Amino acid sequence: MSRIAILTDIHGNLPALEAVIADAETQGCTGFANLGDSLSGPLWPAETANLLMDLDWPTIAGNHERQLLTIDRARMGASDAFARDALSDRHLQWLASLPLTLHLLSDVLLCHGTPTDDLEHFLYTVDSGAAREATVAEMVERAGDRGEPLILCGHTHLPLIVTLKDGRTIANPGSVGLQAYDDDHPVPYRVEVGDPCARYAIVDGLAVTLRAIDYDHAAAARRADANGSAGWAVALKTGRMA
Repeated sequence: MSRIAILTDIHGNLPALEAVIADAETQGCTGFANLGDSLSGPLWPAETANLLMDLDWPTIAGNHERQLLTIDRARMGASDAFARDALSDRHLQWLASLPLTLHLLSDVLLCHGTPTDDLEHFLYTVDSGAAREATVAEMVERAGDRGEPLILCGHTHLPLIVTLKDGRTIANPGSVGLQAYDDDHPVPYRVEVGDPCARYAIVDGLAVTLRAIDYDHAAAARRADANGSAGWAVALKTGRMA
């Protein structure tokens, strides 16, 4: 298998995506794959969709793809609603075509949350208003009977690589486009990476390397501010919530 860049949780952050692509190419990556939550957010959803559609990488749907396609516009959260208003029918048809999971050869499974739930954190557990690292027992339960030696997941935005006692490795590259957020599922909590760098992973065989790179996060923050999302602007500038 070639050296592959694994991206997830782009959230319409076009300059972060472009910076990650450029860095991955300098690192010798000849393939790319995308683990979902690509467009939702007050940034560049349509422009990001255009680029991803042109690149035609192996791509799966995250929870935000599902939400964009299935939730009534009047009931959407602000991030999904902004993206939904910016996307064309062509973009929505592309989202609808994305699978929930995907294999890179037979050895690597791509999922967004866990193999069975796009909203479940794999390597972290929401507890007391924050996301703590999951216990080994929690990770094993979420992996289930999947036999792939490498499982790649997103959703949490927190980069981490864990190898279980049975030899299976589970890795989250971290988010390309958003380093802090809050949510209310399953309970209110927040995630803060602590800096604004764009994140992705490189898979070489079955070895995983995490990457964090600088990009023009100030431009992304200005875009969020201009589109009425001061909270996103702070998160994009600092990797922390206001």
